[in-house]
Amino acid sequence: MLLIIFCLFIAVVAIQFLYYVVFFGKFSFAKKQTSTPKRIPISVIVCAKNEEENVKQFVPLLLEQDYPDFEVVLIDDASSDETLEIFEAFEKQYSNIKLVKVENNEAFWGNKKFALTLGIKAAKNEYLLFTDADCYPTSKDWIKEMSSNFSQQKTIVLGYGAYEKIKGSFLNKMIRFETLLTATQYFGWAKLGKPYMGVGRNMAYKREEFFKTNGFIEHMKIRSGDDDLFINEASNSQNTTICFSKESFTFSKPKTTFSDWFTQKRRHVATAKHYKAFDRSQLALFYLSQLLFLILPIVLLICQFQWIVVLSLIGFRYLFTWISLGFASGKLNEKDVMYWFPFIEIALIFIQLNVFITNTFSKPVHWK
Repeated sequence: MLLIIFCLFIAVVAIQFLYYVVFFGKFSFAKKQTSTPKRIPISVIVCAKNEEENVKQFVPLLLEQDYPDFEVVLIDDASSDETLEIFEAFEKQYSNIKLVKVENNEAFWGNKKFALTLGIKAAKNEYLLFTDADCYPTSKDWIKEMSSNFSQQKTIVLGYGAYEKIKGSFLNKMIRFETLLTATQYFGWAKLGKPYMGVGRNMAYKREEFFKTNGFIEHMKIRSGDDDLFINEASNSQNTTICFSKESFTFSKPKTTFSDWFTQKRRHVATAKHYKAFDRSQLALFYLSQLLFLILPIVLLICQFQWIVVLSLIGFRYLFTWISLGFASGKLNEKDVMYWFPFIEIALIFIQLNVFITNTFSKPVHWK
């Protein structure tokens, strides 16, 4: 039995090596991105529901972008606070704002995808750049950087949506580490020609891609997934590229309590079960290898079975994961979380297990 566990442990380390060095390494070890600015007209789309404080603070930052031809489409999704009034004030102040007012619809009540569909149809430009109401760009060149990756062939651009740093918060480090790991995964698979997700905090696509898939119709009844489920359906090796220049990042306010973050994670995991079969399988295999890497060596070391080899494999695994994620963290400006890497990783693995178990017995709550 111990020999079987030992062989399984070797296989787990080999699988981890494939993921971190071969698959994720396509992004981690990629050369610095260079871009050629384009002057294509862009529509920036922001959907908000009860976000009065955020839109008051962040919409002006979108309007300060250094780009020759863009509009900002503001979608009010039947807010009950002052969001609509703030949007209307912006509309009077800026000529390049288009306001879309969404009434409660019995068939699509509370569904962000319905609101986004109306905004996409109202946009005057073919190239669309998306962010969330609680997000803001890191530079005035955000539109320029993201749009520069469009080409005749590349009509979907996946960007990086970071979270603000909160000094002295271990929860914040966990959130940012998970965001780093997730981006390393979807960037790496995209460079391998197997894109499977993007984040609505920062992504862009040509409107024709939206209509090719009949919009969100295939998953309209699933409250979440206006970003990752759409990309999972619409993207392929020919039409998708990534943007990871530091001027292209967006920042978002992170959750500040564990319960809020745990609820958010439940929504993300519940959405992922609707991915294509290959994508579900590779994500499941990655997580299983993470979990087994923690469990199997404990058994072997307790029984003192080939303990020198086991310790060597543990050291080797941490070496290549640290190198791979270290290079990725440098590209995505998240180096500080790597100092806590082993502790955060172990915590996240068991939190993820808790999420799976919780979601099995109850459904998570979605859009406000």
